[in-house]
Amino acid sequence: MKRTQRGNSLLDVMVALSLAAVSALGVVAVQSTLARHERIALLRERATFIADSVAEGVRSDADRGAIVSLWQSRAALTLPAGEVAVFDRADGVRVAAVSWRAEDRSEPCPEPQARPLTSCIAVAFAR
Repeated sequence: MKRTQRGNSLLDVMVALSLAAVSALGVVAVQSTLARHERIALLRERATFIADSVAEGVRSDADRGAIVSLWQSRAALTLPAGEVAVFDRADGVRVAAVSWRAEDRSEPCPEPQARPLTSCIAVAFAR
């Protein structure tokens, strides 16, 4: 007896479509995570540049208020709710801190003077 196969069953088609859908959802989830991490890295890069510039400006005995004001305006333009501050510690070390609203719910800023629910970059320097 010779049996011939006439086509795929409905069950085979449903399994194939299910596997394709799960694979597509996985790719979309990975792309979404990559985009979010890229945004976090971009914000940290911008904040690092600003904090380093503030530390260099304040270290050179220039007018501290003018430098912080200049970089505050740039931080407000490039970071979500960006703020710049310079803190003097008791041991003679200064800290240039740049903070922004933590949209990614990452770890909070460890700097004690920083606002709650913010991410930050802090650069310590001595005069």
